[in-house]
Amino acid sequence: MKITASDALLVIDAQSDFCEGGALAVQGGAGIMPLINRLAERFDTVIATQDWHTPDQISFASNHDGATPFTEIEVAYGPQMLWPDHCLQGTPGADFHPEVAPAIRRALAVVRKGYNPAVDSYSGFFENDHRTATGLAGLLRDRGVTRVFLCGLAYDYCVRFTAEDAVREGFEAVVIEDACRAIAEETAAAAKASFATLGVVEVEAVSLF
Repeated sequence: MKITASDALLVIDAQSDFCEGGALAVQGGAGIMPLINRLAERFDTVIATQDWHTPDQISFASNHDGATPFTEIEVAYGPQMLWPDHCLQGTPGADFHPEVAPAIRRALAVVRKGYNPAVDSYSGFFENDHRTATGLAGLLRDRGVTRVFLCGLAYDYCVRFTAEDAVREGFEAVVIEDACRAIAEETAAAAKASFATLGVVEVEAVSLF
């Protein structure tokens, strides 16, 4: 697969809290960081997303009496998974993982999401209300980008929702499967099925070198 000037790499939430030892660790998360660095060298346009939550974030189980993480509640914009507190603004857990620093240095921009306490945000394009835009689509269009490649954490949530919204916004979307890690098998299978339905392509990183 040939990478061109109209392609962009989206590095999704490559943050310490999503890696081993973090508040919401994804198994194998740290292990993909060297591959993300190699991928970033191949693209003229690299953009990173960053979860950037306040302590009163609606998606934190700790903010709902008697609730436990990994259960779902209904909020104004629909169903919302509850999570352990993670990626709190200005904390080490919200920082990008140290091993992905070369890719982040190449990033044209960092799109912060989830900073509205009343709305969680998985996608790099929209908050979970599916109405509040982050500005990512406009940035990509201004750069002449027509196709986005996605890597990072987690495959079955923030990578998935960003890829889906990329297609809805008129971009081609390619998920680099071995440069992602998933939270759970069931939700990873749902993401894969969604990608097939929407025309999101999945590739291995070796096809890009």
